[in-house]
Amino acid sequence: MLTDPVADMLTRIRNATQARKASVDVPWSRHKEAIARVLVEEGYLESAAAVAEEGTARVLRVGLRYDDHRRPVMLGLKRVSRPSLRVYVGSRAIPSIRRGLGVNVLSTPNGVLADREARKQGVGGELICTVW
Repeated sequence: MLTDPVADMLTRIRNATQARKASVDVPWSRHKEAIARVLVEEGYLESAAAVAEEGTARVLRVGLRYDDHRRPVMLGLKRVSRPSLRVYVGSRAIPSIRRGLGVNVLSTPNGVLADREARKQGVGGELICTVW
């Protein structure tokens, strides 16, 4: 039993990126799949798909993205809101990361969104993680 499954997913992605792996498998959940989908849309990951393995257990297979020189596209990945300290922001208080070069991932009433999309829709929510 994991205390923070989202932090576990982010750590697996961070470690696999540093080890230059092509993909990494993460235990599946709808929330983790939504976070991975946002990172794919923003261009930090290559792909994210749920795969059924070993009977009923599903796995989220995350394809990692690298540039032409085999350097990771994702330079940093940090968990912001944790189970012990939740961080909520309004639509006007969403911080910019590296002057707009990074992305905040938020869990909003409209689903899991990137910071640009949350500002455009005028919704705030829980600040899940920061990617640059």
